[in-house]
Amino acid sequence: MKTKVFILAMLLSTGAGLAFAADPATAKPESQVAVVYVDPEKFTDVKQENWTENSTNLLDQLKEFMTETGARYVPAGMHLEIKVTDVDLAGDFEPWRGPDFDHVRVIKDIYPPRIKLEFSLTDEKGKVVSSGKRALTDLAYQMRSTTILPRDDYLRHEKELLRDWFYDEFNSLRKG
Repeated sequence: MKTKVFILAMLLSTGAGLAFAADPATAKPESQVAVVYVDPEKFTDVKQENWTENSTNLLDQLKEFMTETGARYVPAGMHLEIKVTDVDLAGDFEPWRGPDFDHVRVIKDIYPPRIKLEFSLTDEKGKVVSSGKRALTDLAYQMRSTTILPRDDYLRHEKELLRDWFYDEFNSLRKG
């Protein structure tokens, strides 16, 4: 008995046990939604120098949100590719208000969230089912009830804008 336990422990510690984890039957399927940022260094907001530490994280969060939300709308066998060409987050900096205000994002109705993107939805044979360019914005973003997303979610306005776009654009394809 001790010999079997020892052998199993040795196999796991040397990585031989990883073959079991890489079993194709249990592997995670490839996502039906791909998100690509086109020249993110030119984006309205995330290109700013004082955002360098957070900008990648913010874009990663938006990408994850688009991938997960899009997967709810894209039927099996279809593939959605989204190319984001600009991100302008809700609010803006107003450094003229005084010291440290260049680090405080002020939310006003004159600073709505804006996202520009291109998309292509293809079927299982690679035929384009739908495609286009969209300039998304929500001028009434402050009037929304934010019951779905936490109020402390820094990207809640952008996520709601994207959620609306997914619904408007792809609801007719929605799964179950």
